[in-house]
Amino acid sequence: MIGGFQNIFKIPELKKRVLYTFALLMVYRIGCAVPTPGINGDALATFFERAKGTLLGMFDMFSGGALERLSVFALGIMPYISASIILQLLTVVVPRLERLSKEGEAGRKKITQYTRYGTVVLSVIQGFGIAVGLERMSVPGADTVVAYPGWSFRLMTVITLTAGTAFIMWLGEQITERGIGNGISLIIFAGIVARMPNAVGNTFRLMRTGEIGIFLVLILVVLMVVVVGVIIFVERGQRRIPVQYAKRVVGRKMYGGQSTHLPLKVNTSGVIPPIFASSIIMFPATIANFIDIPWVQSVSQAMTPGSIIYNLIFVGFIIFFCFFYTAITFNPADVADNMKKHGGYIPGIRPGKRTADYIDRVLTRITFGGALYVSAVCVLPTVMIARFNVPFYFGGTALLIVVGVAIDTVSQMESHMLARHYEGFMTKGGPLKGRR
Repeated sequence: MIGGFQNIFKIPELKKRVLYTFALLMVYRIGCAVPTPGINGDALATFFERAKGTLLGMFDMFSGGALERLSVFALGIMPYISASIILQLLTVVVPRLERLSKEGEAGRKKITQYTRYGTVVLSVIQGFGIAVGLERMSVPGADTVVAYPGWSFRLMTVITLTAGTAFIMWLGEQITERGIGNGISLIIFAGIVARMPNAVGNTFRLMRTGEIGIFLVLILVVLMVVVVGVIIFVERGQRRIPVQYAKRVVGRKMYGGQSTHLPLKVNTSGVIPPIFASSIIMFPATIANFIDIPWVQSVSQAMTPGSIIYNLIFVGFIIFFCFFYTAITFNPADVADNMKKHGGYIPGIRPGKRTADYIDRVLTRITFGGALYVSAVCVLPTVMIARFNVPFYFGGTALLIVVGVAIDTVSQMESHMLARHYEGFMTKGGPLKGRR
């Protein structure tokens, strides 16, 4: 593997892409430290100190600590993800958007443009809700969070947060186009990883003061290692459907006749379902945390990560998006038609509709198993960590995103190296297979 990393810098194009990605991620991390004007940082820090382990703490983890400081990137990339979800759902029910999705590159660019507009609208709504909530926020024993409340502060906050989200959206698109890996996923990845040193430092500090026992820390470490191992094992798991190609005579030569397989990943949708589910849950709940109304606060407290209501809603969204995203990205009818055109067939299954139905049936079973796996990974560690009263939010969702994004990014780098006849990262076990 060390040799594989050394080979990265032997390929000029790959080296340029990797350095470009690191440079833009550094810009993102610098922006997370730039505060929004008019905020009392000490009072806000006191408020977030009491929000550890809540949904607000989870949102702060996804934003890489930007929300805790209310920096210009406080909204993070979640408005963009929410807009993407809305556009994908509308694509199924709105005929015009459905036609655009089938028009190739031109249609994809148009839908991306609509997603950007939706991101700005959602950022304005969420930014205004946060601004109003901050003005009403009171922290016992500390100064007010907003030094000079009023419409000038609200407009400044909305403009700042919206511009920050738009800039992050642009960074993600640039990483995807000119860097390595998926830009949006890497930005979330960077935000989660950036919180790890702080979480580890707090854990050791609490160990020294005796608030957390070393036995509990060992249990948490073992739990995380086991979850990471399960994620890597399942993410590389496939259900291989055998495919046979008939022999064809073209001129004087005979083609085909070989046996191959159609690989179906256990988790076809990857890390998208937990990201989408978290985005939908956090959008209204984040605003609710800043609104000082009794019934709104009751709803916000009921949505604390680890609670029964939160887990039920979270699992429901994960299962829905596992099936939804798989249905969008993988069409059994198209696969069956392509196989039929090239003389391929599944042994014992008639080509055409019967093949499409068979693939769809197998894919549905696999997706259901994958959805249960994703739900278990995202919920069970979160429940255990909530029961242990860990002073930071770092559950299975974060582990799944970190490991999944790392596997995808490494697989893309390996594809570049293998295409240029360099050794990859997994020379003994074969190439590392990511989601295609």
